[in-house]
Amino acid sequence: MTVQQPVRPPHPGGYPRIDGVPRPSVPRPPVWATGISRPPTWWRDTSVLAAWAVLLAVVALWVAGGGVQSLGTVDGALLSVGRLTGLIASALLLIQVFLMARVPWVERAWGQDALARTHRLVGFTSFSLMLAHLAIITLGYAAGSAAGLWGTIVDLTLNYPGMLLAIAGTVALCLVVVTSYRAARRRLRYESWHLIHLYAYLGVGLALPHQLWTGQEFLSSPVATVFWWGLYLACAGAVLVYRIGVPLWRSLRAPLRVVHVRPESPTTTTVVVGGPGVARLRAQAGQFFQWRFLDGPGWTRAHPFSLSAAPDGATLQFTAGRAGDGTVRLAGLRPGTRVLVEGPYGRLHPGVRTRRKVTLIGGGIGIAPMKSLLEGLPQAPGDVTVIHRVGSEQDPTLAAALDATARRRGARYVRLAGPRNRDRASWLPGWADAWDDAAALLHLCPDIAEQDVFVCGAPEWMDRVRTAALSAGVPADRIHLERFQY
Repeated sequence: MTVQQPVRPPHPGGYPRIDGVPRPSVPRPPVWATGISRPPTWWRDTSVLAAWAVLLAVVALWVAGGGVQSLGTVDGALLSVGRLTGLIASALLLIQVFLMARVPWVERAWGQDALARTHRLVGFTSFSLMLAHLAIITLGYAAGSAAGLWGTIVDLTLNYPGMLLAIAGTVALCLVVVTSYRAARRRLRYESWHLIHLYAYLGVGLALPHQLWTGQEFLSSPVATVFWWGLYLACAGAVLVYRIGVPLWRSLRAPLRVVHVRPESPTTTTVVVGGPGVARLRAQAGQFFQWRFLDGPGWTRAHPFSLSAAPDGATLQFTAGRAGDGTVRLAGLRPGTRVLVEGPYGRLHPGVRTRRKVTLIGGGIGIAPMKSLLEGLPQAPGDVTVIHRVGSEQDPTLAAALDATARRRGARYVRLAGPRNRDRASWLPGWADAWDDAAALLHLCPDIAEQDVFVCGAPEWMDRVRTAALSAGVPADRIHLERFQY
């Protein structure tokens, strides 16, 4: 027979007494604790310092190679400054490639949203410096030549080693930059944009022979040679390992296949994937993968889709709107189709949570990761509020599942339906024109300033939600969002 020991009163110092010996109590973790560690802040700081260190090293090597001493004459100054702009442009181009190489600690520290914005800023800066390099270096050679400007251009193009390849690489990079502007992106299908952006790797590769054969600073000293070769090899290695090698190894080691496909609405499709590799991916609710389906032509193009259900160790589920060729074909996937994945990616997961109470705000198909978070977040009744913004009351996308899950978990589910407000930029539907954006949030969640806020939807709409949340008193570091735009 088991005898239950009587519960002794706590020790005056705050410790329970067990067998007469006071022992420290172990505080119980809060109900919302996930056990998932947040990336240390020094990861991001270290990556920023590393990027600046690379640029400082470029300038130092330029100085050591006689860059400053060449500034005494007009042609010498133009050539020297032209070389410096070209070197910095090359370094930034390599940093840009590294940022999007899916290096795990970089991706976890920044998240794909911040990485994409930084990648774009670095890319435009690199491209501008590259154009400056071409113009200044040509003027420098022309200033010291009797052939004139046009004769110098012809001579550089035809007679300098690697120049034709460098010009081809510049044209490839021009295509990438032009299609990166918002107006151009909106006119391109995702599949076309994805193909054009692969030319960035071609541009980087075609520039290398030019630097090897005519780049004075590239070969000016053993230190410079090791430095530049090290940068190229580090970037190439990161791409080959994390963009190609790791996803391929995972997919071959533990194959994934389509288990089930179902329509959620006339414009959205849910796909369920399963296999022995699911558990090894260690995905979290709210994250996304790059998906490839081996069902015929076009399988090489990956598409980013967020999980629309919390991972259960056996299956992964995502829900996507039909917005292009790659998403339309999802409805025709057959069970058993092989699947290749990259990921999981993104910081829209329980590990970034800092507060007990959470508000999840999703617009359109952006509600998919919110549903996943609703299922995956540790919570007590009343801890979570879900705000679902849809364009029509008749849109059934995930509504029934969200409502059922919210009832089961004691969460609050609010559905805001209606066309967007055409009179002002607002995250609210048009019928709520009398409401201020921030006031509406405070009406729905009076204590939102004390909560974490997760947001997903169209980029402009998310910006409006974020502005409203900031105005309602939510600190910027407690607003978690991820933009899925190309």
